[in-house]
Amino acid sequence: MMEIQVSAVEVVDEDQPRYRIGTVAAMVQLHPQTIRYYESIGLISPRRVRGRMRLYSERDVARLRQIVELTRLGVNLAGVEIILRLREQIAALQAEIERLRAILEAERSSLSEPE
Repeated sequence: MMEIQVSAVEVVDEDQPRYRIGTVAAMVQLHPQTIRYYESIGLISPRRVRGRMRLYSERDVARLRQIVELTRLGVNLAGVEIILRLREQIAALQAEIERLRAILEAERSSLSEPE
């Protein structure tokens, strides 16, 4: 008989601040000062804890990776800001479409059920 092992899957809160700037810099291969500059111009917004210490979430790291990808493609920082904002708007619109589809499907189901 074959045994199946089940491992626990850790659910990660993407917005939970967890990484210090040095760790994030190594993860995204940027200098910490560059990350601070991106913060100063509003591209990234880490959480501040215990006074002034910055902590970055998984979502912050993903955003930094997008910034790195776009700048390596030759997009300037003003363009990066616009692209990131448009991506966020597209994601929000897609979520709204899915929500409306679910409502429509529920309505269709309720109309097709015999009484």
